Parts: sequence; C-alpha cells; structure tokens
Amino acid sequence: MSTKETLIKKLKNKEARIGILGLGYVGLPLAVVFAEAGFHVTGVDPDSRKVDSLTKGISYIPDVKTEVIEKIVKSGHLTATTDFSVLKEIDAVSICVPTPLRQTGDPDMSFIISATEELAKYMHKGMVVVLESTTYPGTTRELLLPKLGVDNGLTIGEDWFLAFSPERVDPGREDFTTINTPKVMGGITPACSEVATAWYEGAIKIVHSVSSAEAAEMSKLLENTFRMINIGLVNELAIMCERLGVDVWEVIDAAATKPFGFMKFTPGPGLGGHCIPIDPLYLSWKMKSFNYNARFIELASEINTNMPRYVVSRILDAMNDRSKALKGSKVLVLGAAYKPDIDDVRESPALDVIGLLQKKGAQVEYHDPYIPHIHHEHDGWHMDSVRDLMKSVREADAVVIITDHKEYDYKAIVESAKFVFDSRNATRKVAKGNEKVVVL
Repeated sequence: MSTKETLIKKLKNKEARIGILGLGYVGLPLAVVFAEAGFHVTGVDPDSRKVDSLTKGISYIPDVKTEVIEKIVKSGHLTATTDFSVLKEIDAVSICVPTPLRQTGDPDMSFIISATEELAKYMHKGMVVVLESTTYPGTTRELLLPKLGVDNGLTIGEDWFLAFSPERVDPGREDFTTINTPKVMGGITPACSEVATAWYEGAIKIVHSVSSAEAAEMSKLLENTFRMINIGLVNELAIMCERLGVDVWEVIDAAATKPFGFMKFTPGPGLGGHCIPIDPLYLSWKMKSFNYNARFIELASEINTNMPRYVVSRILDAMNDRSKALKGSKVLVLGAAYKPDIDDVRESPALDVIGLLQKKGAQVEYHDPYIPHIHHEHDGWHMDSVRDLMKSVREADAVVIITDHKEYDYKAIVESAKFVFDSRNATRKVAKGNEKVVVL
C-alpha cells in the first residue's frame, strides 16, 4: 500500500492524529470540528494563556462554547500545548496563523514563516499539511513547499502532501459555521488534493476541490475583494448622496427590491475585521511584481480607508450647524467592535474615528457591551468602556454610533442624547424626521 493510500485510510478511519497550529478565531473552531468528528486533535500555540485556558476546559472565543471545550478536553479528543515537538507524532497539520499587513502595505508573512520553520523540524513521511491562513497566490508553493519538503528530502505527492484551504470564519454568525460552510481545497499535486480532501471530508460537510493551491488562494481573495469593492462603491454613493441631498439608505433599499442582478451592501464608517480591509491588498501587492496595478482594489481601499475621516468631517459640520464646536466637546462613541454583537476589534474603524476625534480636540469616551478596554498601538492611547451608558449619553455633546449592537436601546438613546450621529442607520425605526439625529 502506498503512503497516500495508507494516510487516506488512517484519515477515513479517524486514526490519524491531527495538529492545529494557531488556536485563534480560525484554528480553535477548526480544532473543535475535527475533535467532535472523532479525531484526536492537538492544538499548538505559543501563547501559554490560550493553552492553559483550553487545558482547563475553558473557551476564550465567543463562537466556541466553554461546555463544548470542556467535553472534548475531558474525552481526550482535544489537547493543547506550546511545545511544537508534538508534531513528530502528528499525521495531519492545519496552519491557522495571522497574516496581517505591515504599515508599508505589504503582507507580514512572519507568522506563516515561523510556523512553517517549526513544523519543518518535525516533518516526516506520511504527513499532510494544509495552510488556512489567507495570503497571496503562490505562498503555499513558494514558501511552504521548499521548507517542508525539499529541505527534508521528501517528495511532494508521494512522501507527503500539501494543500491550501482558505478559512471562511465569520465571527458571531450562527447559520454558517466551520462545519457547514463549504471548504475550498487546492493541492500542490492531484494526490495532495485527494489526501487533504479526504481528511476534511471527515469533519466538514462540503469540500470543493480545485486544480491547484494557487486557485484556492485566489478564490479567497476574490471573495473578499468582491465585498471590499462593493462596500467601497456604496461608501462613495453615500458621499455623493449627501452632496445631492438624497437619502442613501432609501436609495439602497429601493435598489434592493430588484429580485435579480443586485446584491445589497450598506455604507459605514470604514472597514473592519481581519479579512475585507486586508486580504485584497495581498493581491494588489502581488500584482505589482507583474507590473500590474490592481486599480479597482486600490480605489476601493482608498475610499474605505478615508471613511473614518469623512465621518469625523460630517460630525464636525453637524455640530457646527448646531453652533457647537467639536474642540472641547464631550463625544461618546457607541461600539468599538468591527461588526455587531461580537467582541472583535481587529481593524475596527471605531479606533480610527476615536483617534481622529481626539486630534480635533474632542473629549472622547466610548461604550461597548462586549469590549471593556481598547487601545491604539500606533497612536499610543487606551481607554475603558464607560460604566453607566445612559448617564454618558445624557452628558455627551454628541453620541456617535459606530457599531450597531442589537443590545442598544436606540429609542432611549435618541430621546436622552443632545445630538446623535448615526453611521450605521441604526436609529432608522425610532428617529425618522428627528432633527437631532444625523445619519451617514
């Protein structure tokens, strides 16, 4: 029996030992899905706090319930460690580490490189490796293949197997989670795709195989570039509608009545999360090496990046119309998370809006029911969420809605506030025609 056949048999029988490198928003849910499917999973993360939490059966990610972690830890299907040497006993490895952008706009590959170098120390015949971290087309072949295979004297597609399967995690979502969101799988060779697909099909409902790792890498970038460009379009539409004196929200709702050929996107104070503001720029960066300018991506990024500044300019104008200077005024920002009803502040536009308001001389506070503390590494400020929401609403000269959490009582907020700037149209049901509310 060939190495490929032996490994596929072990995977289908749930006898293969699984390793997950990186136990964050992507890695932990994936580890749970494999563990619940009957695999024995070892999570590896250099953060000892995460490992300690999991060892105690406690989850640190809202989408993963503590009772689930407790159950699979107690059954022995999930263990966690900071020690990468456990990989020498592992058959299948998923790499789920961050891939941020540097300040210069190019991808920071340090986490992928570090994880790959650690894995390379323990590579062995009969192993399958899947990279899940979003990155530019060519990463799996150019970075992982040499370090894991060639440098270890292993033949790809025969001795070991390598593929890319982009993560599709949407924090806070309950209808589509890791187990029922289709997974794209692209291998370095057809044998790599076959092995990796056999593995993931043991836990995930639908696995869609493509012809190469590059096709899988590109599919992820297309998904998020599509969203980024369409959000950029409606953000620019909001700017145009404001100048035309037209309600952009009414325009979007009207267009959305068309049952074909239109998909509804809404404007906002900027992009947040790890994927949409960042992923398309991997592609833009990569194309520069081909002397090609990805104009749609660059333009959408420019519009979306400038939305926090546009929001602050609208706040300044609205307060000026009310004979109130922004400098010295008390401003309460509602919501720090990048999307409603989660505790994730990655790339949140709230941080930029707060920073810009401070630079204009405003005395800024914030409230978020999910996030007790925020800080801005680049600008060096930090603050705690106000404890008494409605007291702060009443005292503020301006209340700025950045994240439309469902928990907020918008009717009470509008009634109690002196002035509200609503960047999400969260007050649409309670403030129509109310002169003290300005909507983006």
